[in-house]
Amino acid sequence: MRKPDWLRAKLPSGKDYGSVRSLVDGANLHTVCQSAQCPNMGECWSRGTATLMILGNICTRSCNFCAIQTGRPTELDIGEPARVAEAVATMKLKHCVITSVTRDELKDGGASVWAATIRAIRHRSPNTAVEVLTPDFRGKTDQLDIVLDAEPDIFNHNIETVERLQKPVRVQAKYDRSFKVLRHAASRGFTTKSGMMLGLGEEKEEIARSLRDLRDADVKIVTLGQYLQPTSKHLPVARWVTPEEFNEWREYGESIGFTKVESGPLVRSSYHADEQSAHFTGHKSLKAEAS
Repeated sequence: MRKPDWLRAKLPSGKDYGSVRSLVDGANLHTVCQSAQCPNMGECWSRGTATLMILGNICTRSCNFCAIQTGRPTELDIGEPARVAEAVATMKLKHCVITSVTRDELKDGGASVWAATIRAIRHRSPNTAVEVLTPDFRGKTDQLDIVLDAEPDIFNHNIETVERLQKPVRVQAKYDRSFKVLRHAASRGFTTKSGMMLGLGEEKEEIARSLRDLRDADVKIVTLGQYLQPTSKHLPVARWVTPEEFNEWREYGESIGFTKVESGPLVRSSYHADEQSAHFTGHKSLKAEAS
């Protein structure tokens, strides 16, 4: 299916884009921007922001929407947290987003590396707010607590799609398990966030129900964006969702109580996350700026 005009993203350019690229390449870091073929990479990197991906770039899961390489990782890089923290400091970020591949083969699912990364950023950049976008840790709350005990400012875990489409889209994940993760983080007092892709064949009532389910789980922030097929081996696009419909979902989300709804064709989980931080993070420096 040919992409409509509203899905044209900006081409990478500018001094800040080059600086981010040099930093990422020079520090041997992974970004979800590159690995997931994010359409906003040019815009975000040109603004000096990037979503850093820890635990390597090989995922143990085989989601049918995702461009990240699937396989069995061969190593665990114990120096990664320090390099990530150094990159965050060099970029002088007020708000950073950290995500990861899923590492089901590790005893703790990689939770200890998550915690070490958050603490390294805190030590190197104490005034930077930290947003994490984590896998589901197979629903094991003891592993999730290792991450939460490191005290990220915003906890994000995506449900990705409506309940009916979970199996064909996420394969090894489960709708209820994702909600268990989100509820657990919210019950511990964290600001929680989640997101969905539209255009995979979901019905409008299913979207509305998923949004209501997220509110019932006390999720505060939600992101809605257009699914884009990364390769011919991935799920096809069922329909192009118009900007007008995305606006309708933003209004619906706000009407049922979300604090913030980012909804648009090119919206992704960390899109403009830095602009949300002053409103939604509990980090003292950003909270003071907001007031």
